[in-house]
Amino acid sequence: MSQTPSIDDATLDQFVTVVRRFFRERLRPLEPVVAADDRVPDEVYAEMRDLGLFGLSVPEAYGGLGLSMEGECRIAFETGAASPAFRNCFGTNIGIGSQAIVMVGSEAQKMEWLPRIASGEIITAFCLTEAEVGSDGGAVRTRAVREGDTYRLTGAKRFITNADRAGLFTVMARTGDEGSGARGVSAFLVPAASPGLSVGRPERKMGQHGTHVCDVVFDDVEVPASNRLGAEGEGFQIAKRVLDRGRLHLAAVAAGVAERLIGDMLAYAAGRRQFGRPIAEFQLVQGLIADSQTEYMAARALVLETARRRDAGAAVVLDCAACKYFSTEMVGRVADRAVQVFGGAGYVADYGIERLYRDVRLFRIYEGTSQIQQIVIAKELLRQAAVS
Repeated sequence: MSQTPSIDDATLDQFVTVVRRFFRERLRPLEPVVAADDRVPDEVYAEMRDLGLFGLSVPEAYGGLGLSMEGECRIAFETGAASPAFRNCFGTNIGIGSQAIVMVGSEAQKMEWLPRIASGEIITAFCLTEAEVGSDGGAVRTRAVREGDTYRLTGAKRFITNADRAGLFTVMARTGDEGSGARGVSAFLVPAASPGLSVGRPERKMGQHGTHVCDVVFDDVEVPASNRLGAEGEGFQIAKRVLDRGRLHLAAVAAGVAERLIGDMLAYAAGRRQFGRPIAEFQLVQGLIADSQTEYMAARALVLETARRRDAGAAVVLDCAACKYFSTEMVGRVADRAVQVFGGAGYVADYGIERLYRDVRLFRIYEGTSQIQQIVIAKELLRQAAVS
């Protein structure tokens, strides 16, 4: 089904400009403080709410902006101008934390949760990963046992983004027997205040400081059957649909970070002098910048083309995987080149290059590793070849 954007092109252009200035002028100067404190200030959350950033992808009927996928990707590009921690404040609300409700939620579920998600009143989190379940999402061990009109959830989830701020969790739990595989996984909406639900301490991480990931434990948590998303056994397919969309968004974020890094490289190379002239005049330095710009442009074009195809109703499973694979690998290479252009200055903390080098490493892991994207791409190609 094609998607009709809720705002016109001129209004979207103005909104993109506002978001660009917010991330470049308001948020980028806060990066050192956020990294040191491992915390985004509450006033930043409030400003993001005022801008409507928590509701980018929520339909207008439920209080969001209802942007098209192309419009959302254009905003995501701009978020790359500042630390990924800032985008992560609202990232789960517009992606994996809300889209299952948008895609398959009942009208009652949508009315109850989407307005508060869109306003930023509540933060959402997505609970799939477990200690022994990462890329193999169909092997979920958290159990959901039906008792009349309720389910009882028992198990633990790992590395859950925004868990310590979340008011609502989308949880994948096994309703089928142990041998049912992906067909035995169901999806549930679980409020954070549910008795028996507890959140662990934030993990110490390599990068993206200011964003917290925690364990979430379910100890015989009672969940109304009305909080199940879709039918029993549809959870894994719901997760795949949500993750496909999220991968395209993350590809756009990665491209945005690459653009920021290229700008930093250019500015530093123009001002840094060696052998009596700016290092920007040396061809080997120019090569590092040129390779980065070429790859960034290719990633941006691929993201926009895929977003437009998705908006037009095309099947884009392969395309989304290709976008995330190429764009997240690309920004890793760009960050490495940026360290090289900055030299010793890129290795110390003063310029923030080493921080972004660490931050972007996670892009190749969460919401499907690069290796999972390769598998998805190959399987889709083989499937298409068999059909033809």
